[in-house]
Amino acid sequence: MPDIKAPRKGSLAFYPRKRARRIYPTIRSYPKVDKTKLLAFAGYKVGMRTLIAIDQDKNSPTFGQEVAIPVTILETPPLFIAGIRFYQKTTSGLKTLTEVWAKNLPKDLERKIKIKPKKEIEDLEKFLNKTDEVRVIAVTLPKRAGIRKKKPEVLEIPLGGKNTKEKFEFAKNLLGKEVSIEDVFSVGELVDVIAITKGKGTQGPVKRFGVKIQVRKAKKKRRHVGALGSQVPRKVLWTVPMPGQMGFQRRTEYNKRILMIANGDKLNLKSGYKHYGILKEKGVVLHGSVPGSKKRLVILRAAIRPTSPNILNYEIKRLV
Repeated sequence: MPDIKAPRKGSLAFYPRKRARRIYPTIRSYPKVDKTKLLAFAGYKVGMRTLIAIDQDKNSPTFGQEVAIPVTILETPPLFIAGIRFYQKTTSGLKTLTEVWAKNLPKDLERKIKIKPKKEIEDLEKFLNKTDEVRVIAVTLPKRAGIRKKKPEVLEIPLGGKNTKEKFEFAKNLLGKEVSIEDVFSVGELVDVIAITKGKGTQGPVKRFGVKIQVRKAKKKRRHVGALGSQVPRKVLWTVPMPGQMGFQRRTEYNKRILMIANGDKLNLKSGYKHYGILKEKGVVLHGSVPGSKKRLVILRAAIRPTSPNILNYEIKRLV
């Protein structure tokens, strides 16, 4: 009888498979960029549409032809730069040295956290020699978007730059001001999307891991794992597909190209988007799909492992 072998069902890369701590993610890693700029932005997922464009890639089999591209639309209201934070490298990782907050904080920020700015921007300069990392604290402005929401999200965004002093001068000029999506990313650029996926609740091993459904004459059940493991060791290993939580987990998808950045009125449908509404601020059109449900916050990060140059190889015609 021949050996029947197949790869294991389900990935072991994402463990423990439990619910995320909160509904929007943090930025754990980011690329090293010499240009002084923010390395991430945030937007709210609106939905998916189809973009009609002419392929201008000479190496593509559809060169010169009209193609239909699946796209995801994100609404990206400006971010308010509420603070600057200094970090120092230690043997146990980065430790906060000091921080300063803007005086003109958005009123809705009180719904999230209560801050009483005490330190001045001059107080940060004393710590500049000890500082290894400079980051800004950004606040979203959901009230200006098309969703019925007032409570903002607070994000910590790293900066690109050659040295700490250069990053600090850049952050100092942004403190207390709004930053738009066009100040951070441009059309044709590759970005990574980070979001919390749709929650599916408790699911069985067939849906959760994709294990094979048993034959009709199997004993007792069909939608279960045929064997929980070997006789030795005398325990069930954590690698065995089991029922449990599926979805509502932090995931990153790499290299999504920005195809359009436009005002909301150019991206809106006449009847509005189902389960979202109407865009009031600028929107971003990304090639492909994005994790998460509608209205969920999605982080756009500068591509950490780009596979192609930041060039748009399409002549955009229309959205359908």
